[in-house]
Amino acid sequence: MKENGKDRRIVNYVWQSYLLFWGMVLLICGGASLIFHAGPLTMRILSNICAWSPTILLLTGHQYFLRGKGIKAFYREAFAGEIRYGLLFTAALLTLSATILAVLVTGVLEKRSFASFWSMGGYSFLASFLFSITTGPTGEESGWRGYLRPLLNERFDYVRSCTLQGVIWAFWHTVLWFVDSDFTGLDLIPYVLSNVIVMTGLCFIMNLVMNRYNNLIYGIVIHFCFNFLYCFLHAGITFYMVLSAIYLLLIGFCIVLNQRGEARAERL
Repeated sequence: MKENGKDRRIVNYVWQSYLLFWGMVLLICGGASLIFHAGPLTMRILSNICAWSPTILLLTGHQYFLRGKGIKAFYREAFAGEIRYGLLFTAALLTLSATILAVLVTGVLEKRSFASFWSMGGYSFLASFLFSITTGPTGEESGWRGYLRPLLNERFDYVRSCTLQGVIWAFWHTVLWFVDSDFTGLDLIPYVLSNVIVMTGLCFIMNLVMNRYNNLIYGIVIHFCFNFLYCFLHAGITFYMVLSAIYLLLIGFCIVLNQRGEARAERL
């Protein structure tokens, strides 16, 4: 019965996170745009608020989701693991390098210069940094990696847990694919597939690190390093197809490293 209760909380957390996020995006952001004709800065701030929905749900429903554990105890446990700064830097660099490599390959395929993919956009570097760190990295990670990841890890092995986490996380973004994407028609298909593959790949990287050193700071930093470059990146569908191929290779690499780690642990 206890395990069934955990399963119910997993399912309830997922569908309620979806419902809350989609509702916030459509009502708050949609209302601000259509009714009040809010400007880009206001819309960016509101979208950041919406990104906090997994954490908002967790905190407001903590008596149900965190059975027998208060909010303070949850965060103490979530940040309790050792921080290996070399490992943190390596994971961050790997995430950044995957995007940069995808840009380089896309540049060769499209005969474009590396510089042509980047632009400062409408915000300063500092503003982009602040917007990036206060959206998904700090807004989502308490829910996805702090709460959901350990529960799924209890139920499934490394590959299945990471895959399920990635699919759940990716399709949580569904509403954004239609209201906040430059892609339509047939281009939307590879874009959605890329989102699923890349977010699943990020889960493989995060879990590989966090299963050994259970500290939420790893998830926050990896998530930030992935998001931040997109403040300045302007690329078409070819880039996302290349990025998907790179992350498929990274998934395979993570699986091999995890298997070696498990084999080493069995020998000790």
